[in-house]
Amino acid sequence: MKVLIIGSGGREHAIAWKVAQSPKVDKIYCAPGNAGISQYAECVNIGAMEFEKLAAFAKEKEIDLTVVGMDDPLVGGVVDIFESQGLKVFGPRKNAAILEGSKAFSKDLMKKYNIPTAAYENFTSPEEALAYLETAKMPIVLKADGLALGKGVLICNTLEEAKEGVKTLMLDKQFGSAGDEIVIEEFMVGREVSVLSFVDGNTIRIMTSSQDHKRAKDGDQGLNTGGMGTFSPSPFYTKQVDEFCRENIYQRTVDAMKAEGRPFKGIIFFGLMLTEEGPKVLEYNARFGDPETQVVLPRMKNDIVEVFEACVDGKLDQIQLEFDHNAAVCVVLASDGYPEHYEKGYPITGFENFENKSGYFVFHAGTKFDEAGRIVTNGGRVLGVTALGEDLKKARENAYNAVQWIHFENKYMRNDIGKAIDEA
Repeated sequence: MKVLIIGSGGREHAIAWKVAQSPKVDKIYCAPGNAGISQYAECVNIGAMEFEKLAAFAKEKEIDLTVVGMDDPLVGGVVDIFESQGLKVFGPRKNAAILEGSKAFSKDLMKKYNIPTAAYENFTSPEEALAYLETAKMPIVLKADGLALGKGVLICNTLEEAKEGVKTLMLDKQFGSAGDEIVIEEFMVGREVSVLSFVDGNTIRIMTSSQDHKRAKDGDQGLNTGGMGTFSPSPFYTKQVDEFCRENIYQRTVDAMKAEGRPFKGIIFFGLMLTEEGPKVLEYNARFGDPETQVVLPRMKNDIVEVFEACVDGKLDQIQLEFDHNAAVCVVLASDGYPEHYEKGYPITGFENFENKSGYFVFHAGTKFDEAGRIVTNGGRVLGVTALGEDLKKARENAYNAVQWIHFENKYMRNDIGKAIDEA
């Protein structure tokens, strides 16, 4: 069969790598793709938001299954366009992708269906938001309602910071229309855990746990980014936590979306906070997390194409997910200055060090070929270097060894990815 993947980051590279292992697949396309993805797929110069062009391409090439990796096209309704033209596509429709597309929607959904989350209020008026802050307890969290590349969340320690945050989101429009409405919620304390799941509208299958590191600098300092590294599994995601979440969060979310007339097919990413009162939902995403995908998929035993098809066909109850009893750590190599100002176009060397090395992967996030055919940096997050190990400590050691094999000017990384495992 022929598969089309929509996207261009490390997540899509990991998906392409996993899809390429399926015996069912003999041709992969990726739009628009990147230099690393081209190892497994034919990259097509169509943007992820060019829905009609993508659908026309899928028809022309007789694509059997399209997999949407990115949030923007899902929230924009690419699945609806494909389905309306009789094309098989993996991902939620527009009315279900709102689970990620609107934080206000997802918070209201959780309140209505008694899904544990932080106390909150929604605001469309900056004046009302500022008035509310006068009586609120600090620290407090401000969230842009819409998509903001994973950066629209501000943790404010003082009233002055919180007021400045309202100005940044709602008046200065740092994240554009994503800040037209904001959510102000209580600051929760605890361990963060990410849990990915496959959903077919009725049935949910939980993948292995992981944990992302969002802040740009060591010690969880600096600005929020799209993710500087991950590890899997999370030692803090215990059997007890899992049982609580299955009973109170996972299936309840799927049932809530169905009850709202928004049946969800695709990936639900649960961002959880393990608080003293129990696990609570920090956020939902409507697609694979990035870089979480880069540590979860290398541990997955299943043929991912079979799972995708089961979700689309409403037959996920026939699938049991299996994961290796090992661990994975991913360290993101970024351009120095990310997530603000950074230079692009630097040649990258050292990829040959990963050839024929079992348990080591380098997933491309922001790369391209230059005119001379060299792979060069083309983004803030450039590469995700992932390594497996029999346990988290060994996987971490392997990953930090492997990052030394890659070289480019202005290479930057955090040096403490997975350090929390030492405290487990």
